[in-house]
Amino acid sequence: MRIGGKEALRLLKDKKGDLLELGRMADSRRKALHPEGDVTFVVDRNINYTNICLNRCSFCAFWRREDAKDAYVLGREELFRKIDETLELGGTQILLQGGLNPALGLEYHIGMLSDIKRNYPAINIHGYSPPEIAYFAERSSLTLRETLSILKDAGLDSVPGGGAEILSDRVREAISPKKIKSGRWLSVMREAHRLGMKTTATMMFGSVETPEDIVGHLDAVRALQDETGGFTAFIPWSFQSGNTALKKQMKCGQATAVEYLRVLAVSRVYLDNVPNIQASWVTQGLKMAQVALRFGANDFGSTMIEENVVASAGVSYQVSKDDIIAAIAAAGFRPAQRDTRYNIIRYF
Repeated sequence: MRIGGKEALRLLKDKKGDLLELGRMADSRRKALHPEGDVTFVVDRNINYTNICLNRCSFCAFWRREDAKDAYVLGREELFRKIDETLELGGTQILLQGGLNPALGLEYHIGMLSDIKRNYPAINIHGYSPPEIAYFAERSSLTLRETLSILKDAGLDSVPGGGAEILSDRVREAISPKKIKSGRWLSVMREAHRLGMKTTATMMFGSVETPEDIVGHLDAVRALQDETGGFTAFIPWSFQSGNTALKKQMKCGQATAVEYLRVLAVSRVYLDNVPNIQASWVTQGLKMAQVALRFGANDFGSTMIEENVVASAGVSYQVSKDDIIAAIAAAGFRPAQRDTRYNIIRYF
C-alpha cells in the first residue's frame, strides 16, 4: 500500500522511533521488488570532461573558474585512454559529466559523443546532468526535447540524475542560486523519458534542507515516475562538506550514518514505483553500504574506476570490483554485474 507525504514525514522526523523497524519495513519492500536476493553493480568510470563551471555551487569543491591554474578541458587522447582502461577492466559504461563551461558549445558535445561512439560503439554513454542539458539548450536557443534529440543522435544513451540536490527552489536558492530550478530539472527528465531514454534520479541531503523538503523531493520523483516510468534507480547521498563554501554556512555537521539509513529507508518505502535504490559507498564507505542493503538498497552502484567530485570534498573511499563482490556476498546476497538498464551480465 502506497504511503503518503504525512507518513513519510513522520518516519523521517521520528528520531526516537525504532530505526531497525524502519529498516525492516524498507527491507520488506526490497524483497517484494527483488525476491531473488540479487544485489547488482555496474563497472564504469566517471569521466569529468571539464571542471570549469559557471554555476559555482557552494556545496561543490570540484568547480574552477576559467582562469584557474588547475582548470581543464579533457583532450581526446586522454578521454580515449580513460575509456580504454575502463574496457580493459570489464567496464560497460562511462558516466560523462562536467561543468557549465562557456567555451564548449553544443557542437563540441556532439563531436565528443560522436567520436566516442565511432571508436567505442559498445560503450554506454550515461552522460550530461539536467543542468548541463538545460544550459546547452539555452545557449543554442533550442527546446529541451530538440537538444536531447540531437545529443541522443550523436551517441548519448542515458542521463544521470546529477544536479537534483534537493528539488526545492528555496533550498536551491540557498546552495546553488545559479543552477536551474527544480521544475526545469524535472522537465529535462520528462523529455528524456518521452524520447525513450532511461535516467536515474538522485538526492543530496544533509545541508540546509528540512524533512519537508526531502519528502517534497521524493514526491516529485514519484509523480514523474508515475507519469513516464523512465527512472531506473534512485540514489540518495549525503552532502560532503570538505573544502566547500557551504560548510561555513551550516549550523550543524554532516548527516550521520543513522540519518543516511533513515533517509535511504524512507526513500525505498515511498518510491514504490522506482525499481532500484542504490547504496552510496562513495560517500558512506563499504561497511555502511553493506548495512544499506538491509535498509532498502538492492544496488551497489558503480565500481567508480575514477571519481573526482566527491573526492574534491576530501572523501575518497577506494574499492575494487572484487571488494564490491565480496561485500555483497558477505551481506548475504548474490552479487551480479549489470548494465545501465539493469540487465544482468553475469553472477558471481
